[in-house]
Amino acid sequence: MHKLLLATLLVLLAGCGQNTGVGGTAGDAMPATLQANEQMAAELELDDPQDFEDARRGLIARPEGKILSADGSTVLIDFDAYKFVDGKAPPTVNPSLWRHAVLNAQIGLFKVTDGIWQLRGFDIANMTLIEGKTGFIVVDPLTARESASAALAFARKHLGDKPVSGIVFTHSHADHFGGALGIASAQEVAQRKIPVIAPAGFIEEATSENILVGTAMARRSMYQFGKNLERSPQGNVDTGLGKNAVYGAIGVLMPTQLITTPEQELVIDGVRFVFHNVPGAEAPAELTFSIPDKKAYGGAENLAQTMHNLLPVRGANVRDSLQWSTYLQEAIDNLGDAEVYFGQHNWPVWGNARIVDFISKHRDVYKYMHDQTVRLINAGHTPREIAELVKLPPSLASFFGARGYYGDLRHNVKAIYQFYLGAYDGNPANLNPLPPQESAQRWLDLIGGADKAVAAAQTAYDQGDYRWAAELLNQAVFGAPEHKGAKELLARTYEQLGYMAEAATWRNSYLTAAMELREGPPKKGVDRSFVIDMLQQTPIERFLEAMAAALDGPAADGKNLKVNLVLTDLEESYVLWIENAVLHFKKAAPATDANATLTLTRPIFIKMMTGTAGVQDTLLSDDLEIDGSQIDLVRFFTLFDKAPGTFAIVTTE
Repeated sequence: MHKLLLATLLVLLAGCGQNTGVGGTAGDAMPATLQANEQMAAELELDDPQDFEDARRGLIARPEGKILSADGSTVLIDFDAYKFVDGKAPPTVNPSLWRHAVLNAQIGLFKVTDGIWQLRGFDIANMTLIEGKTGFIVVDPLTARESASAALAFARKHLGDKPVSGIVFTHSHADHFGGALGIASAQEVAQRKIPVIAPAGFIEEATSENILVGTAMARRSMYQFGKNLERSPQGNVDTGLGKNAVYGAIGVLMPTQLITTPEQELVIDGVRFVFHNVPGAEAPAELTFSIPDKKAYGGAENLAQTMHNLLPVRGANVRDSLQWSTYLQEAIDNLGDAEVYFGQHNWPVWGNARIVDFISKHRDVYKYMHDQTVRLINAGHTPREIAELVKLPPSLASFFGARGYYGDLRHNVKAIYQFYLGAYDGNPANLNPLPPQESAQRWLDLIGGADKAVAAAQTAYDQGDYRWAAELLNQAVFGAPEHKGAKELLARTYEQLGYMAEAATWRNSYLTAAMELREGPPKKGVDRSFVIDMLQQTPIERFLEAMAAALDGPAADGKNLKVNLVLTDLEESYVLWIENAVLHFKKAAPATDANATLTLTRPIFIKMMTGTAGVQDTLLSDDLEIDGSQIDLVRFFTLFDKAPGTFAIVTTE
């Protein structure tokens, strides 16, 4: 009975593997799309050579081949995948985005200045190496163990086999710390006393960002990054911040030194750093830094060669545009005589005057977006109206470094509105609208059926009025899910919108939507085993909060069960109980009136919570025991939803 129960628990808690299928788009660019792209090309100085000189400057070597997952079964990075991104923009790519994609395709090991190098193209972020007295100080070890290990090995091949003598995490997003275990183990950090520097609040933010709504974020990230799109002129050409996000093994190292004050000076392996604590803009926990002796300034991700997003397509907490602009003014004030700026995405900028101009333009983009949105809010405009009204002035719009390749002006002003007033636009008709599918069905009934909607959409499509065609067809797809013609025409419409999009995130979203209209949602969600190493540092309370948010309230009503959770390796215990269809928990000694007690170790608990526990971890483990009512324990766990992360987005199922 005991082994049968454990098997039942495994089924209840099982997660889903990663979707490995790759889809693509097949349509050509329509005349209206060609005209829009040609008009943008005419308005911008796409052949300005300065960025191309900067993106190629200092190249030491370019990598070849592929980066594979640890078991060799999955290609995480193919260094040849984007070789087609070169020359003149094809008809199916916005020419401004193509220019940016070509710049991001300059990958390899680069010398930034004496004693500073960057590895670009091994992941969506850059790994920066700074030469210390005894080894390399690594800034941001990428997303995954595999990509970080490959990048460091490539650098050592060309720069010498030096040890890691320091690690700096600039902020709490996974693409800047997730590969930490690929450059040093926790044991090595402790034994060699390697300093690990991070901003205040780093570990809390790094380990908690994707716990509560991680399933939805991971699903939506497939749209943002175009994860399953083919790499081609009709598919994924870029992400805005870099070429590829690596879906590999994610871990983290505990910081040994936190940056807690606005300015904090440290000497790491003989190199003097001046750190600046800048939380609450691009990331909840973030730092930037100067290396005065090298006349270098590291902008982390507050600066990149693109307008950033205030609310990612994948979802997140809304970011503070006004605070962001304030930090950038502080960056100018702290810049001193720096002669090179480098960030943890894209390519550097050289020359003090050019750096000041670069930062000033970014400062003013975030401030302009903020101030004009607030002005229009106070004039009574709604988010959709503001998105149409706010345009950057020519002095900012002509600056490639702050155009919307990753963020987008229209999306950002809506985020600013949400930051201050929430998503509700003030119109009572939007207080309690019908669900999308029911609304669409009634809408179709009103106009005489899906065929009429599709016919009207076809006319709009033929005229190049793609936004209106998408609105019409979205109603048809949700109101008449069986209408194949509506799905195909909406897919073609999204293709055209994608082909015109300047933002890589919008292009990827449109083209992923087109793919899923034809092929359906992915069969499997993102593999949670990737993050096991990182989750070992996550407080148990975060998992219990996620459990509470997964409780099926209606099913739990009246089922007042109590379970003890005992973690033997941590010498901690929690009492979990359901009351009024809500899961509560507290750190406490096991309750004597509990229905059951589950005793296990933290690693097994985490694997069970992520659905990655196997027979060896449970049925054959001496580190898991159950006392009390085994039936009640099963009843308890059956009350929690097991979201697979494959939900439909552009279809009803």
